[in-house]
Amino acid sequence: MSSSSHAFDEPDRGQLRSQRQGVLADAIPGAAVRDVVLVVAYAALVGLFAQLVIPLWFTPVPITGQTFGVMVGAAVLGWQRALTGMVLYLLVGLLGVPWFAGHAGGTDTVGSPTFGYLIGFGAAAIVLGALAGRRWDRAIGPALAMFALGSLVIYAFGLPWLMVSLHLGLGTGLAKGVTPFLLGDAIKVLVAAGLLPTAWTLVRRGG
Repeated sequence: MSSSSHAFDEPDRGQLRSQRQGVLADAIPGAAVRDVVLVVAYAALVGLFAQLVIPLWFTPVPITGQTFGVMVGAAVLGWQRALTGMVLYLLVGLLGVPWFAGHAGGTDTVGSPTFGYLIGFGAAAIVLGALAGRRWDRAIGPALAMFALGSLVIYAFGLPWLMVSLHLGLGTGLAKGVTPFLLGDAIKVLVAAGLLPTAWTLVRRGG
């Protein structure tokens, strides 16, 4: 075949490589060492984002950057690495490292009204990582749905824990644990849904 035909084939091979990659982390060379580094970095990133805190006077649940780090990291890593990272984050925090929101840490955190959200991070990591592995993160529409679902999963664990801890009814629980954060979460979802497809575009070009 002619050289022009060969030139035409190159992007196709790069595209095939990107299709075989389940999630973005798979584009990084390495295996076991890569995975260990990514898992530890993910836990540390969530801990760092957790320190971006805006307290609210009417609820024990603060505004943080934590959920953004959880969601983007889960989509990048895939569910197995992401779940491992969230288990590491939770266990190390319970052992006393103050990297939960507002420099909190230790076993006393289990009694906190916000502990359910931490459990929700692990569940969201599974859902988001699994959907990213099914290529929901490669176009804006599916990515929006994926990250919105991830937010709902976090609320599904955080809200009941908050209500039981503070003996709240559903209406008050929503007012303290969901409604104040919807706008911020919508912004996080939009940003995340723009980042992942853009990253995949760069991976395809580099392939």
